[in-house]
Amino acid sequence: MAVMHHTTLPPARSVKFNPTQAELRSLVSNMSSAALTEFDNYNVQTKVTSRSKGSTFVVTDEPALHSGKTISRQEGAHIAAVQDEYISKSDMLVIDGYIGNDPTRRTATRLYIEAANANIAAMQQLLYFHDGPEGEDFRPELTVIYTPNLPASGYPDDRIIACDLEAGVTRVLNSDYFGESKKGGLRMWNALIYEQGGLPLHAGCKVIPTANGDKVVLVVGLSGTGKTTTTFTRQNGSLPVQDDFVALWPDGRITATENGCFAKTFGLDPKFEPMIYGAVTKKEAYLENVSQTGKKIDFFDTTYTQNGRAVFRMDLLEAYKQAGDISKVDYLLILNRNDNIIPAVAHLSTEQAAAYFMLGETQGTSAGGADEMGKFLRVPGTNPFFPLQHDLQGNRFLELHDKIGFDVFLMNTGRVGGKEADERSKKITIPYSSAIVKGIVEGTIGWITDPDFGYQVASRVDGIDDVEVLQPSQLYAREGRAEEYQRAVAQVKAERKEYFQQYPELAKTIATAAS
Repeated sequence: MAVMHHTTLPPARSVKFNPTQAELRSLVSNMSSAALTEFDNYNVQTKVTSRSKGSTFVVTDEPALHSGKTISRQEGAHIAAVQDEYISKSDMLVIDGYIGNDPTRRTATRLYIEAANANIAAMQQLLYFHDGPEGEDFRPELTVIYTPNLPASGYPDDRIIACDLEAGVTRVLNSDYFGESKKGGLRMWNALIYEQGGLPLHAGCKVIPTANGDKVVLVVGLSGTGKTTTTFTRQNGSLPVQDDFVALWPDGRITATENGCFAKTFGLDPKFEPMIYGAVTKKEAYLENVSQTGKKIDFFDTTYTQNGRAVFRMDLLEAYKQAGDISKVDYLLILNRNDNIIPAVAHLSTEQAAAYFMLGETQGTSAGGADEMGKFLRVPGTNPFFPLQHDLQGNRFLELHDKIGFDVFLMNTGRVGGKEADERSKKITIPYSSAIVKGIVEGTIGWITDPDFGYQVASRVDGIDDVEVLQPSQLYAREGRAEEYQRAVAQVKAERKEYFQQYPELAKTIATAAS
């Protein structure tokens, strides 16, 4: 990825560089789609309510080097010309900042956005780190040029997100969903980190105190599968570090990407997620697509969308840990929201860890739009924003695991024994998952070998009195469904074997470890 420093911004009718949060809040207050809430913050209802995967393309003349859809450089140049012409008649805002907390490894990033959508500018400003030069002397390595109100005729939903990795520029047309700004920078950052020898991880990070010292835990998972909840749920007074993306380096250190969080609000309950609830309900936070009547907010109403969101700075939390204070990763949890034979937790060997990382098995959520919600998915690394070939992710994971030696666990955050409508099934609750995380870092879980998959499943976990969520085979056996269980085992193994055939460059030890 040849990064072009200081991308020239297309001229606009007017440009405001780095307005303050107070100025941005004033602009948001004038938006017809924004409403003041009972918490004295703003909630914006957008036309687009999730990421537009089908409208996302990498700009390249070498499509074989990329995992997703691509368009040619000639086509990318045409899109740029159309957008530049539109911008020439528009009022624009510039938001400068950094992806990354470490001054030696941070990435200067710029957002260029229509002033009519000031909420996107305000939310992005909260997520960037701001400890360097800004304004006209800023030298961005990555730039997102964003026109939410310009249709892209001929593309899916008349919308396009065109990611030019070589230029370090992403152009977004006709989406007013904030996630396209956030992911627009992070998608390019993914490629940059890989080329620098690290591994970008779609992961939260937390530090948990134990009798044997502080333990650093990474939580890998697809959006909506419990990554944020697991990161912020407290064990032993644990502290969150990062919510969404980190870079893992060969020495075991991590760098955080953002100085805030983009959290799902569906079902947000102060009883189970007090830290997130406390931050979301502060004046300085911004909400997006949360149900609202008058000023009253309802986090449980999904009439409009289940993908309600909130953005807040880390310093709105009651407590958090600075990423710069972390020396080395100890544990990595791979979240898998499933509803069949996957146990609540499994301890993985090195090859199994790389295999389950590559499988990225989970149930799709509203974050991925209607095409993914509720469907069984395999997303390598649970990272839909890695723009290079996915074989590279798996091989880099295996390489770093060999060097660093962190423990890896598979965690099911869904159900065992069937879907929610099946009364024979059992839910893996947030308290169960929290007990598992606590048991992992304290080393108190008892393990036995699963005869079907070869990984270690829990024989006991303090705080869980139901062995059937730990060993689903026992649930199926008690219910007279042993043959159903064995059929599911055979089917899963066959599907995984077939799945890995699409990654010929993946290390063979990975491809055979989960089937």
